[in-house]
Amino acid sequence: MPDKTSKLPLQGVRVIDLATFIAGPFTAAVLSEFGAEVIKVEQPGLGDPLRKFGSPSKRGDGYAWLSEQRNKKSVTLDLRQPEGAALFKRLVAEADILCENFRPGTMEKWGLGPEELKAVNPGLVMVRISGYGQTGPYRDRPGFARIAHAFGGLTHLTGVPGGPPLTPGSTSLADYISGLYGAVGALLALRSREETGGQVIDIALYESIFRVLDEMAPLYAATGFVRPRLGLMTSNVCPHGHFECGDGGWVAIACTSDKMWRRMAAVLGRDELGEDERYATSAKRVENRDDVEAMVTAFTLSLPREKVVETCNAGGVPTSPVYSIADVFEDPHYRARGTLKDVVEPETGEHVHVPNVLPAMSETPGRIESLGPRLGAHNDEVYGTLLGLSDDERAALREKGVI
Repeated sequence: MPDKTSKLPLQGVRVIDLATFIAGPFTAAVLSEFGAEVIKVEQPGLGDPLRKFGSPSKRGDGYAWLSEQRNKKSVTLDLRQPEGAALFKRLVAEADILCENFRPGTMEKWGLGPEELKAVNPGLVMVRISGYGQTGPYRDRPGFARIAHAFGGLTHLTGVPGGPPLTPGSTSLADYISGLYGAVGALLALRSREETGGQVIDIALYESIFRVLDEMAPLYAATGFVRPRLGLMTSNVCPHGHFECGDGGWVAIACTSDKMWRRMAAVLGRDELGEDERYATSAKRVENRDDVEAMVTAFTLSLPREKVVETCNAGGVPTSPVYSIADVFEDPHYRARGTLKDVVEPETGEHVHVPNVLPAMSETPGRIESLGPRLGAHNDEVYGTLLGLSDDERAALREKGVI
């Protein structure tokens, strides 16, 4: 197994993270886990608003900050001041990738748009994430993950039939998916940079959501079908959804094929249902979903959750308990795979448990070297060592509020 000092695949790549909250910073965090040096640029005195978002850690910064800004160096810089913009260009000249997620036009307003930055670094890869993208009639609208879920078509699907549309959980799903697309785009651009030079990657939060809506677009175009809210179940296969158990717990059951249905029938103790013409095919089960779901529900309600999961999985029917985060922390599979990582925050000694690096790689596995940094913790290292500013120059910039 590679050790903690082995070379990582993105070692030598430098990323400037100018973004805030989650989407753009997540792109940078993913790259950092595999060796990229990430310099996070924040507003002096304030920093990224994510620092104070959610529940505070013992150090004061929020747990979301500690987790999602892992492996980064923090510098402060006011891009609105001419000296700040000039210093930023010097940073860009030393970088490979820039991540930003301001509203379109903001960077251009500061004189730091793609053309200006390309002039100082022709090979720069610029990842731009925004609510609606850099083009189109809605480009100037503000956007967050909840807005993207709604505009992208996901919120309409979420909830119970006849009920209000719901956001899918409380997670910023669109931010994380867009951040992943940003990382993929950055790597693709680096791969082709020798032939193409630098380029701009334009990602809209809503498009990342729209991209994962399976058959909805082609089906609507072909038939005009608008999928409604389905609550616990799924539209095109059955039984496929969430079922309550006898102890009040819930399970997810995914019976996605006729073969799986025959296994489900055996689990129910009624093998004959597997060949019954009313249920033998996926189309027939969907047509008679009330009967099918009633039979499965009667089974799950007759047993505690643990026994339902054990019986279904023993019978080859994909089933999982519906976990809370408390369940996650108790589960042996999470522990065995190291899905959670215990990282010590050095200032307070607090053990902070965060999601581990993905994907797992056999030869060059990623690493979490540090949690989210304190504001401006790396000003001297970056401005002094990387850019060569003297102590007096850095002091003068601090006095002016530039850094």
